Amino acid sequence: MDGNQGRRGPAGVYAPVATTFGGDGELDLAGFKANLGFYATSALDGVVLLGSNGEFALLDEGERDRVVAAGVEAIAGRRSVMAGTGGESTRDAIRRSRRAAELGADFALVVTPHYYRPRYDRTAYLDHYRAVADASPIPVVVYVMAAYTGVDLASDLVAELSTHPNIVGVKDSGGNAPKVAEMIASAAPGFAVLAGSASFLYPALCLGATGGIVALGNVAPDQCAELARLTLAGEHQAARALQFRLLAPNAAVTSGYGIAGLKTALDAVGLVGGAPRPPLRPLADGQAEAVRSTLREAGIGAVVGVG
Repeated sequence: MDGNQGRRGPAGVYAPVATTFGGDGELDLAGFKANLGFYATSALDGVVLLGSNGEFALLDEGERDRVVAAGVEAIAGRRSVMAGTGGESTRDAIRRSRRAAELGADFALVVTPHYYRPRYDRTAYLDHYRAVADASPIPVVVYVMAAYTGVDLASDLVAELSTHPNIVGVKDSGGNAPKVAEMIASAAPGFAVLAGSASFLYPALCLGATGGIVALGNVAPDQCAELARLTLAGEHQAARALQFRLLAPNAAVTSGYGIAGLKTALDAVGLVGGAPRPPLRPLADGQAEAVRSTLREAGIGAVVGVG
């Protein structure tokens, strides 16, 4: 029997949640859990811990474990939990994926190794992901984030990886519609293709993507989920209008101001944001006001019920 039959990758809208820090730069797990408690009652289908927006590269191993443990505890089974487990070595990615499984994550999100990228060929990436998937107790989602890593896996390579029964999806943040279409068309049955930004969530869903992992979901979870619902329901006029309305706030928390912009936006809607961890810098006053103004213009206001 085909090992992919009956397999189902992640679907719906996930927020790659921010990791919160106190004024002393240490983890603020109370604030983090308050945010996660809100997301667990929102229209989101799941959350991603230790993604790029979670500043995973700036955390030590002990902190990563504490973030995953706190996130799983706060979600308490109410939403799906994906944890970033990528590492520069295959050995490290395996260890982190096993640890995330022990802590209760449902999926492992494995970013491409990149430090020695001039020496990594197609076979290196195939071998890496297959080895991680063979050893991981939880399903693996491939994470392509070329803007940060400089690595963009070709659609035919992703299709080949999709034949592994424990590699269940890909998050691609490039926004390349032809590539999204190629991955969807060529992937094995049950393999999930996830848009990596709210900026192209509507077109990706129209092409057959199963959902998205979108930074804007941190501050506008219900709007992002509504965009997916409208699209899948065939209400395209309303979906397009909502997609257009979300473009500016999405840019503010991604390409415009990055993680510092996202944390400013979290504070603006009543969630816990705070400052990013150095060497990332918080926004200047004028930039922060620009983010708040963009949210207001898009109708993204204060959230309700955050303790």
